[in-house]
Amino acid sequence: MDIIKATQDFEQWMSRCTTLVRSDLHLKHQRMAESAFFFFRATFYRWMQLWPTMGQDLSKAPRVLAVGDLHIENFGTWRDMEGRLAWGVNDFDEAAVLPYTIDLVRLATSAVLAAEEGHLSLKTKEACDAILRGYREAIIDGGRPFVLEEENTWLRKIAVNKLRDPVHFWKRFGNLPKLNGRIPPAAKQALECLWPEPGLAYKVFRRVAGLGSLGHARLVAVAELRGGWIAREAKALLPSALYWATQKKAPAKLFYEAIITSAVRCPDPYVRLCGNWIVRRLSPHCCRIELNVLPRDRDELRLLHAMGRETANIHLGSQNQCKQIRRHLDQRRPNFLASAVKDMAEAMRKDWHAWQDARA
Repeated sequence: MDIIKATQDFEQWMSRCTTLVRSDLHLKHQRMAESAFFFFRATFYRWMQLWPTMGQDLSKAPRVLAVGDLHIENFGTWRDMEGRLAWGVNDFDEAAVLPYTIDLVRLATSAVLAAEEGHLSLKTKEACDAILRGYREAIIDGGRPFVLEEENTWLRKIAVNKLRDPVHFWKRFGNLPKLNGRIPPAAKQALECLWPEPGLAYKVFRRVAGLGSLGHARLVAVAELRGGWIAREAKALLPSALYWATQKKAPAKLFYEAIITSAVRCPDPYVRLCGNWIVRRLSPHCCRIELNVLPRDRDELRLLHAMGRETANIHLGSQNQCKQIRRHLDQRRPNFLASAVKDMAEAMRKDWHAWQDARA
């Protein structure tokens, strides 16, 4: 099945799971043609289709509750129960029980594709080495959440930038398109379940964000509370694309809450799964970090090392697999990650060129 047929088939599967936003799907198709990195970001379904065809037997690695759609732009910040700024994986839409190697290879592949387009200045081997070193260290020492307070000041400088300034942040919300029609009852319940108090008057907008989830309904409720703005986002979730790729029946319950509660993590008290809607607080310090807003004077190897450690923090939630992961890592050749990344990156580029040709 080529990328065109795979995309058509996947989107038909999506339409059986949820009500699609067709205009967002059209935008997704456009952005997929713009760059290999954007194409990679938007096509986790294709990744899951191609993964078993890759060599090195990595698809038979120990299985964990994994992120699935992990990449270098799937990291962000939030405030924990104590009001501390925390950093880590930001999105678990594709969470599923998968070989631990999928998250490592996908994270490293994203770094390589981003570097090819000038977003990073790293070579494949050093990027893979940094990620794998961080991952292995955390698997061995039991991991540790990233709290950006008295420690991790270098990471706080990367995470807190001009666009996190409240004036800039809330100005962007003024340009969101208004929702036409009635709010789906389940979405309304999801949005209101995390309000700080009942009875708040609010306006609901459509939000167009991300790449992989374009086509899912995404709504933002904005209200004024005691002199300042607050916002909650509700996004419709689907089962992981794993179930489309393998043609297996999806479980009745999504894994989103299971993965964030089991991981070595400072939980975000304003993230909750309400039926098939994931709802979260949006604020200047509670959102995803994009590559184009990272400061120029950043230590990229240190950042990828931290991403490797955070990946292990997630996998450590599957405690019964830690010994097997360590054993599996010890049995790999030193260049196993770079070799797998080379294969998957080439497969992504090939599909991207086919996608571009089909749209020409």
